[in-house]
Amino acid sequence: MRTAALALALAAIAAPAHATDYACLMEPKQVLKLAAPVQGVVATVSVDRGDRVTKGQVVATLDSEVEEAAALIAQVRAANDTAIRSGRARLDFLKRKQTRNEQLRTTDAVSFAAMDEATADARVADANLREAELNMAMARLEARRAEGQLQQRRIVSPVNGVVTERALGPGEFRNDQAHILTVAELDPLRIETFLPIALYGRVRVGDRADVLPEAPVGGAYPATVTVVDHVLDAASSTIGVRLELPNPGLLLPAGIHCRVRFGD
Repeated sequence: MRTAALALALAAIAAPAHATDYACLMEPKQVLKLAAPVQGVVATVSVDRGDRVTKGQVVATLDSEVEEAAALIAQVRAANDTAIRSGRARLDFLKRKQTRNEQLRTTDAVSFAAMDEATADARVADANLREAELNMAMARLEARRAEGQLQQRRIVSPVNGVVTERALGPGEFRNDQAHILTVAELDPLRIETFLPIALYGRVRVGDRADVLPEAPVGGAYPATVTVVDHVLDAASSTIGVRLELPNPGLLLPAGIHCRVRFGD
């Protein structure tokens, strides 16, 4: 990368003073090494070098038999509300019993001890119901955690792009340092160029320019300035500038030299 930057800077120096186009390089917007956040044996890789991928597409998975079973168990527990329903029924019954005892107590038909016992039973049933509801809430959280652990074993492309490398295949072990795929985002393309230092202040973020790829691509494509360096290169008397070039359909390749032409 530094060699390419140096070559662009030298090209900018060599350009005639009246020239309005300068050497540039068309690069992917970003190159991502895709991997899972956990270790494991690769189960599937659904794409290969040169394949296009879309944002959100599952491109690979790790073996997840244990995690799938754990997620199913957690889902069953989270859906089991038997303890809540039985606890609510018992609480309703004991509250009715408490009310009857309170009414009978006014006529001394039941003892104070019996009424006190009914009140205590209702309070215990209420506490048991609250505990069952808490257990249900925890079971649902456990189900979410189990599903999250399962999702960690699915590798999803975060961008629309092209696979540039397939590092691992099914049956291979992915450790903490290994990645499975490399994906390059090609829409938009990133255009890097170095301009003579005399243009500092004349080229600004938001300016438009035409990018002219070298043969055999050819043509002229509109791009927008997104970065103008504030730290200049004194050794080469140049300033780094980055442009963004829309590339719908991924018709233009990355990794090709070009010229960028600014308006007079």
